[in-house]
Amino acid sequence: MPFSDPNPLGRKTDYPTTVDPAVLFAVARSEARTTLGIATALPFAGADIWNAWELSWLDQRGKPCVAVAELRVPCDSPNLIESKSLKLYLGGYAMTRFDDVHDVRARIARDVSACTGADVEVALLEPADFGRLQATDFAGESLDGQQLGVTGYAPPYPAHLGIHTHSHHVEEALVTHAFRSKCPVTGQPDWASVQIRYRGKPIDRAGLLRYLVSFREHADFHEACVERMFVDIQARCAPMELMVYARFLRRGGIDINPWRATPGFVATPANLRDPRQ
Repeated sequence: MPFSDPNPLGRKTDYPTTVDPAVLFAVARSEARTTLGIATALPFAGADIWNAWELSWLDQRGKPCVAVAELRVPCDSPNLIESKSLKLYLGGYAMTRFDDVHDVRARIARDVSACTGADVEVALLEPADFGRLQATDFAGESLDGQQLGVTGYAPPYPAHLGIHTHSHHVEEALVTHAFRSKCPVTGQPDWASVQIRYRGKPIDRAGLLRYLVSFREHADFHEACVERMFVDIQARCAPMELMVYARFLRRGGIDINPWRATPGFVATPANLRDPRQ
């Protein structure tokens, strides 16, 4: 008897056979920001760092070339890019000929900038430099060893957040590797390590971990999750300065790593490459 279950696994996906910017799908940032009460004046600086690990193209003699692409999309761009559409777009390079790596970089920067509505920085790491791709964990104290009961896995619950009001100000970094949310397009899980750096009254660590866990069944884009964390922590804990930096595990050969910070609090953070990435 033939298998007739409508299982999506194994279905054919048509990839472009040449570079086609029309496959890039823009998502307006304003849609998520409106629900957070963010208007045109952003309360943070930051960027979305994308790493594309499966980039390849042909040179003018038809020989394949490979590189790892790093894209930095500024947080004040009107749009973000839906990640599967970027995968399809970059897939079109595999059978397209270019004069050199500089032409590839320039083409990606031009097309992605046009889609996001802002200048996107693009860097290509070629095989001779792959040795620089060393894993580095987030600096900070782990939240994950706490022995505590947790309930509530969506929607995100900022009431968990609080501070120790009678303590002195501190400057510290707190880290979890247990973060999970869901893709709003496919429903697939998105896993990440998250670093919270701040200066202010000590944030209650049990409440912070419970808050981060409350994203576990929440469906939203990576960038919107980080912005929600920033806004909620700022509102409930009132730190003088704050940074939220999330490094998501790759799907489809791409990982997305948004960071948002109080303007002037930190220098542009490094593209770390989490050990799980």
